[in-house]
Amino acid sequence: MALLHASSAEPIDIRPLGARLMSEKTVALFKSSELEVMRLVLAAGKAFPPHKVAGEITIQCIEGRLDVTIDGASHVLEAGQLLFLAGGVVHGVAALQDSSALVTISLPR
Repeated sequence: MALLHASSAEPIDIRPLGARLMSEKTVALFKSSELEVMRLVLAAGKAFPPHKVAGEITIQCIEGRLDVTIDGASHVLEAGQLLFLAGGVVHGVAALQDSSALVTISLPR
């Protein structure tokens, strides 16, 4: 099944999911030749292991609390906070609480 992505000029709702949080899954909202945006959904205690991507990244915590590890250092993000990562930085993401975040990845040409 192909993923449906938003089209140019189509509004996307990124408000907190609230009571629906744990019934939702991580989803790509849109992808273009230079940019990808996803809504990350993680249950408390779940994590993405350390990894890296070529492009720059932002992680904006929408709800809950996330622990982003970079070079062994912990960076806790709470709702309303954003973290920027340069391309190629190894990072892991763990949910300290049921959480959702907006992840933006710059796709190098």
